[in-house]
Amino acid sequence: MKKGYFGQWGGAFIPEVLHATFVELNAEYEKARQDPAFWQEYLDLMGNYSCRPTPLTFAENLSDYLGGARIYIKREDLNHTGAHKANNVMGQGLLVRRMGKKRVIAETGAGQHGVATATMAARFGFDCTIYMGEEDVVRQRPNVFWMEKLGATVVPVTDGARTLKDAINEAFRDWVSSMDNTHYVLGTVCGPHPFPEMVAWFQSVIGIEAKKQILAQHGKMPARVYACVGGGSNAMGIFQGFFADDGVELIGVEAGGKGIDTDQHASRMCGDRAAPGVAQGYKTMFLQNDDGQMLDTHSIAAGLDYVGISPILSDLGEQGRVRFEAATDTEVLEALSLTMKKEGIIPALESAHAFVQAIKEAPDMGRDEAVIINMSGRGDKDIFTIAHAFDDPSWKEFIIDRADSYRK
Repeated sequence: MKKGYFGQWGGAFIPEVLHATFVELNAEYEKARQDPAFWQEYLDLMGNYSCRPTPLTFAENLSDYLGGARIYIKREDLNHTGAHKANNVMGQGLLVRRMGKKRVIAETGAGQHGVATATMAARFGFDCTIYMGEEDVVRQRPNVFWMEKLGATVVPVTDGARTLKDAINEAFRDWVSSMDNTHYVLGTVCGPHPFPEMVAWFQSVIGIEAKKQILAQHGKMPARVYACVGGGSNAMGIFQGFFADDGVELIGVEAGGKGIDTDQHASRMCGDRAAPGVAQGYKTMFLQNDDGQMLDTHSIAAGLDYVGISPILSDLGEQGRVRFEAATDTEVLEALSLTMKKEGIIPALESAHAFVQAIKEAPDMGRDEAVIINMSGRGDKDIFTIAHAFDDPSWKEFIIDRADSYRK
């Protein structure tokens, strides 16, 4: 198999001006992969700066309520900055330091990758610029606030649909003009090689931990592992722990939005709006029309409305190793509410997509079976979206009163 490809998917379709930069990045990445001391340095950093290993929580109340499989939750929400994103950015930060570069740039949708990158930049002393779609800036204002307070410059992107794909495009434009001293900290398992493979490597710590934890707590392998899928980094992170175990079914849950029978969703592997294409440096399944123009997407979760999907997941879906499902916005809010009330745990809207499918399927499984839900992040970042969706009257009153107080 040609390096950087996963079946027919992947590659590195990059402008000639970035060729030398990618040669350098590939060289440093390969040296790191071959250096056990680098991985140990990474584990040490995540152990004393973040919260690794993150717990695997037995959801006893939810399991009893549903009456089927035992449900375990991999708690990436307890990772530093509140999501799995820190795993990747801290690893790339170590690479940036090796390369001697002083500035990092990144794209972000839900804002968690932006916060994690800004945190990493503060930790290592790098200058930092974050590109974020204008629509997502509005939806994720608390994360924008923290990025700026951490010292990053946040640039709202007004092109296109003003969401994640547009932020990625703008970050690549920056990189072309600043590559000598800048590294692009791509946030997911997409983009040109080596990013899909490299990000998956750093995120593999999730699956390595989860496999050890489920064996210790449950005594055997889980029957199923669920993860939400936007670009796919948290899914790849946990799935890698179970690739070799054929008896473990891997389920990726995409954004069903208003329904995959509508034009308001972001499901690439479910439905019929996606087709193979090359964009943003790689080949994968993209939501596009017959002319190859990228379609607008929709999800209640800002981190899942990406127009493409990891080339690794495209290949795994094609092989049948990963089953893909879609969860609608309505189902996500219902699963979020149930999980909060039964377990006192608040998943991010992205993560709640995985909960939807597990909640649907667990009741039909045996009590001796276990499932793992990868909770990729915590829901406090989504408080404005969630409160609006629940039409909470006290929240509305609070917002109005606070706005009035600022005007005085």
